[in-house]
Amino acid sequence: MSLPSSSTEFDIIFAGGGTTACVVAGRLAAYDPSLRILILEAGQHTLNEAAHVQPYQYTFHLAPTSTTVTWIVGNPSPHLNGRAPIVSCGRCVGGGSSVNFLVYTRAPASDFDNWGVDGWESENLIPLMKKLETYEVQPDCSTHGYDGPIKVSSGGRKMGVSDEFIQVGTTYHKRQYADDTNDLETCNTYSPWQKYIDGTTGRRSDAAHHYVYNQAHNPNLHVWDGKRVRRIIFEDKRAVGVEFTSDPVSCPDADQSLSIVRALKLVVVSAGAFGSPIILERSGIGAEAVLKRCGIEQLVNLPGVGENYNDHNAAFVPYYVADGAVTMDALWRGEESVVQENLAQWNIDGKSLIAQNGGDAKIKWRPDIEELEAMGPAFQPRWKEFFQDRPDKAVAIFAIFSGYAGPLSGSLPPGNYVNASYYTLYPSSVGSVHIKLEETGKEGMDFTTGFLDDPSDIVPLNFAYKKMREIYRRMPSYRGEISAGHPSFPEGSAAVCGKASGPVDLNAPDIIYTAEDDEAIDKFHRDVVQTTWHSLGTCAMKPEADGGVLDARLNVYGVSNLKVADMSIAPLNVGTNTYSTALLIGEKAAMIIAEDLGIACRP
Repeated sequence: MSLPSSSTEFDIIFAGGGTTACVVAGRLAAYDPSLRILILEAGQHTLNEAAHVQPYQYTFHLAPTSTTVTWIVGNPSPHLNGRAPIVSCGRCVGGGSSVNFLVYTRAPASDFDNWGVDGWESENLIPLMKKLETYEVQPDCSTHGYDGPIKVSSGGRKMGVSDEFIQVGTTYHKRQYADDTNDLETCNTYSPWQKYIDGTTGRRSDAAHHYVYNQAHNPNLHVWDGKRVRRIIFEDKRAVGVEFTSDPVSCPDADQSLSIVRALKLVVVSAGAFGSPIILERSGIGAEAVLKRCGIEQLVNLPGVGENYNDHNAAFVPYYVADGAVTMDALWRGEESVVQENLAQWNIDGKSLIAQNGGDAKIKWRPDIEELEAMGPAFQPRWKEFFQDRPDKAVAIFAIFSGYAGPLSGSLPPGNYVNASYYTLYPSSVGSVHIKLEETGKEGMDFTTGFLDDPSDIVPLNFAYKKMREIYRRMPSYRGEISAGHPSFPEGSAAVCGKASGPVDLNAPDIIYTAEDDEAIDKFHRDVVQTTWHSLGTCAMKPEADGGVLDARLNVYGVSNLKVADMSIAPLNVGTNTYSTALLIGEKAAMIIAEDLGIACRP
C-alpha cells in the first residue's frame, strides 16, 4: 500500500510508548534535537498525575476497573487446575515504568552473556546500566551509576518489619547479609530492597518523566496518546509508516477510523511482549498458519513471532502482624486522615509512606544441600542442568511486603498485614502470544502462558511456601496466617492456618507436612500462581533458524527500516524484575539507532 503524499511525516515513529520507547525516543531526541520523532501510545498521558508519581499508589493500577493496564486472559490450562490465567501490562505513557511495583533489582551479568548475541555481552552493557541510573543508596559502588536520569533510593520511610525478616533470614535461615545484592553477581544473601524512587522528591522514577516529559522544550518530540497502532505499512518490504486508530478505552467517543503517518527513516515497534508480536502479525510478519487463520496476507514467513513467551511465576501469601507494626494498609484502604498526614510530609520533603512500596527486604534465594534434598527428585534435573554450576543464578526471590492489597482485601477488617512474596526467576515452561479471530469475527489474542507446564516449575514454589512460613512465624511481629490466602490443609493437620498470639521461638521445630498437606500446597499453587508482570521473549533476538525474529541490531528479519525494542526481544529469561532490563534495552537500542543514522552519542 502506497502512502498519500499528504500524510503526516516524521523521521522515526514508535509503535507503543512504554518504558523502552520512552528511553530510546528521549535519548535520540537529546542526541539530535532536529529528529522528528513520534510516539504513538494507546494509553493516556501520565505527566504529573498523582496515580503515577506517588509511589504508594502502585497497587491501585491492578484494580479490576483500572484503565492504566491492559488485561490479557490466557488459555485455560490443566496445569492450573483448568484456570485461565490473567496477565496485565502497562497501557499508559511510560508503560510498566509508570505502574510497576518500583522495586530495584538487576539481573546477574551472566544472563546477558548467556543470550549469546554479539554486542549484547555484559561487558558492553554494564556501562549502559551505570549510565541510566543515579544510585542514591551508597557511594563508590563500581557497578552502579551516579549521574543518570533514573533515581534509586531506599524510599521515604523505613518498614521495621523488614528488619525482622532479615534478622530471621540471617539466623534461622543461615544466610549472609549484604547492603547491596544488585551488584550483578551477589546471590543467596539477604539485603535491603531499594526502589525506583527519587530520594529527594519522593516521586516515582519512571521513563516517561525522565526521558520524554523533561524534553517538553523540543518541538520535534511528539507523544500522541490514545492512539493504537494497527499495523506497519510497507513498500517493497521497507517499513514506511504505520496505520493507527483512536484507542476505544482511552478515547471511547473518538472517531475509530484509520489514519496513517509516514516514517522517513525508521519504524520502531515497542509495544511490549504482547503488543509487538501482534502488530507484526497484523502486518503480515509471522507464521503462515497463524496469519492464514486470520485472513492476513503473509509478507514474511517468520514463525518465531509470538513464540518464546516467558514470565516469572509468583505467589503472594498474607499474614497478620502486630498492631504496632508500620504497614501500608491504612494508605491502601484510603483512610483519609492517614493519607493526608503522609501527603503533607511528602509535599514538604519527599518523605513518609507516600514514597514507599512496602517492600524493604529480599533474598535472591538458592537452595542449600539440605533444602535441595527436601525439594525431592522432580527438581534435580533442572538444578543440575541450569543452576548447579551457575552460582550467580537465583532460583527465586523471597521478599516481604508490609501491607496487603490482594484479592482478599475487600473481606478483611481494617488491620495490619504483611505479604509473603515469592517468585521463581528461571521457570522452564514457555508460552506463546498470537493473533486470532473470535467466533464473532473480531480480533482476539491466542495467549498461552505455559505456567507450570514443566513439572519442575512448581517444586520451588511449594518449597518457598514452607520456608517463607517458617521465616514469618519466627518474626516478632507475626500474629498468624490469613487462612483464606493459604492452602486448605485437612482438619487436624499441624499445618492448619489461623491467628496466633505471637511468634514461635527461633529454634522451634519446623512444621512437619504430611503427604496430604503437600497435596494441599500443590493444589494451592495451581489455583493461585500468577504472573509477576515480567512478560518477555516474544520477538526474540536470535538467529532466524533458531526461531528468532530480530538480529543483533534489532532489525526484523526479511524487511528493512523496522526494528523492535522492548522486553519482547529477550531471547532468554532474566533473573530480575524487568524494569531494569527494559531501561537497559532502551539505552542499547538508542545507541544502535544513533549509529545507524550517523548520529554521535555518549556511550
